Amino acid sequence: SVTGLLITVTAIGTALKEELTLRSGAKVNSLICVSGDLGAAFMGLKVLEREKQLHAKDPEFQPELKGYDYVLGRFLKPEPRVDVLLTLKEAGMIPDSMIDISDGLSSDLLHICKASGCGCQIYDDRIPLAEETRRVAEEFQMEPLVPALHGGEDYELVFTVPLSDFEKVSAIPGVSIVGNMTEKKEGARLVTAGGNTIPLQAQGWNAFGTKW
Repeated sequence: SVTGLLITVTAIGTALKEELTLRSGAKVNSLICVSGDLGAAFMGLKVLEREKQLHAKDPEFQPELKGYDYVLGRFLKPEPRVDVLLTLKEAGMIPDSMIDISDGLSSDLLHICKASGCGCQIYDDRIPLAEETRRVAEEFQMEPLVPALHGGEDYELVFTVPLSDFEKVSAIPGVSIVGNMTEKKEGARLVTAGGNTIPLQAQGWNAFGTKW
C-alpha cells in the first residue's frame, strides 16, 4: 500500500453438518463440475498490466480499454457464486466436494484430489471459456486454455457430484461437467480433443510452495 494502510478481514460462519461440503468427499467416478467460465480474470489483469507499461513509457498515453469490459469486470469485480449454491440446494443436491477457483482450475482441482485421495481426468473441450476471453488470449498470443487452467481469481466453483446426479446437474444453467474423478493411481490428467493425455499440473498461485 502506498499509503501505509493495510486492512485484514476474517470472515467466520457456521453451517449445518449435514449440509457441509469439504474438499475431501470426492469419490471415484464422481462428476467434476465447474460454474461459469474460466480465465477471464487473468486476461483482464494482462490487459491492465499492458496498459500500465505503455503509460509508464509515455505519461501522455491514455489507456485503451474499450472492448475489454467483460475480462476487466471479472478481474476488478469478482462475484461469489452464491446463486449456484442456492440452485444446487433447490435441486436437492449436496456436492461430494467443492472449492472456489481462486488459484486456477488445475491447482484447486488438485486440492480436491489430494484431500479426497483420488485422481481425476478433465477434457479440454469441455472447459468453459467466454468468447472475449478467447479473443483477448489470442491477442496476447496465448492458448486460451492456459488462463482457464492456471490463471486464477475467477472465484467460480469446482465441485463434484455423484454420477447418479448427472441429469440434475446437467439441467443447471451455467454449470459445465468437465470430467470425472478416478483412482488415485491414475493421477490427474487433461484429455485433449485429439485423445492425448497430459499430466495436470498446478501452475497457479501456491502460497506455500508445496506440490501435490
